[in-house]
Amino acid sequence: MTLATRLQVAPERIASAARRVMGRCEELAAVTATPGSITRVYLSPEHARVNRLAAEWMRELGMTTRQDAAGNQVGRLAPAGAPDAPALLMGSHLDTVPDAGRFDGIVGVLMALEVVRLVRRVDDEGVASSPFPFALEVVAFSDEEGTRFGKALLGSSAVAGQWDPSWWDLADADGISLREAFREFGLDPGRIGEAARRPDQLIAYLEAHIEQGPELHRSGQALAAVSSIASARRFQVVVEGEARHAGGTPYDMRRDALLGASEAALAVERICRGEHHIIGTVGQLEAFPGAVNVVPGEAHFSLDLRGEFDTTRDHTWDEISRELDAIMGRRGLRWQAREVHSAPAVFCAPLLQDVVRAGIGGEAPTLFSRAGHDAMSIGAITAVGMLFLRNPDGISHHPDEAVAGEDVAVGIRALAEAVLHLAAEPR
Repeated sequence: MTLATRLQVAPERIASAARRVMGRCEELAAVTATPGSITRVYLSPEHARVNRLAAEWMRELGMTTRQDAAGNQVGRLAPAGAPDAPALLMGSHLDTVPDAGRFDGIVGVLMALEVVRLVRRVDDEGVASSPFPFALEVVAFSDEEGTRFGKALLGSSAVAGQWDPSWWDLADADGISLREAFREFGLDPGRIGEAARRPDQLIAYLEAHIEQGPELHRSGQALAAVSSIASARRFQVVVEGEARHAGGTPYDMRRDALLGASEAALAVERICRGEHHIIGTVGQLEAFPGAVNVVPGEAHFSLDLRGEFDTTRDHTWDEISRELDAIMGRRGLRWQAREVHSAPAVFCAPLLQDVVRAGIGGEAPTLFSRAGHDAMSIGAITAVGMLFLRNPDGISHHPDEAVAGEDVAVGIRALAEAVLHLAAEPR
């Protein structure tokens, strides 16, 4: 697919836009609850501060701004004479994990603002408007990471009309409930439904994001279109054995739960490495009673299972379950698993994949995302598309997370041209 319209701007404007994005990433990095590192969680004073900054940058472009009922910051630029036109939504999130990098989510919000700057129309009186039959909206989602309350995608779930009332009872490490935190932030829990958008209010959602993996870095390419966002299942697994004296219990009498869990973790790695596009991670492992001189009688471990397709993911879980039966049977142990999260794969719309690839130009690669994104929620109410930027060494959720200003520049141009091409599509 070729672009019906090319972006007619001087290269220096693109370079200036990229410098502005990189500078604002640094400015936002200074808004943190943990001096010396970056931590910015939902409904915190830092959340309020970055929303104010985002609103200021939106108004600078002539956008109207609002903080919605879930704490997401939204800017809107409507076509002249059509204030209620449906919108192309662009953006990402501004919250972080503890000790985070500067770019995960943040760069997507800032790139979307620069796209608006490049494509907007400004009349002789300095009034900005969307040049398309649809509005341009930029959203800074408020809780993609789930750091504070243990539930990810809260902000985008509210926008998608998928808020679960049971979430109100979630509590943070200090025992503050989500309901209490809403009120302390100045939000009304009873109005959460007002954050929801209707499908007829949107034409699509586009999100730019760092890859959070090494594929573009390894291939020497700056950008990729995203085909889908991985399906996921998460489990908490309990292995039960028998706690006995470490010195007095011979090996043939031991029912060591920790060794069973350890063998299970290795089995997860072996099985998942043998499956195409399946990633399994044991990220937590605890032994009980946890004494140095006691054979562990119980072990708990987590399993994060991700795949490109739901069927392959589920097949892999079945294989892991059979292997756990065999391991625990050999060791005289029992095991049980509780599923704590399940999300289906979300596929980017073919049209939006096409316009993103056209915006990138040339032989644009296509990748599937092993990480979750706000697009997963928004896919319930509108078509979604994503653009990946190269992430040197693939490191993310870490202070060393990086993106090159040159890649941001070509990403801004690609995203803007994708918008132009989308506008040229018949409706």
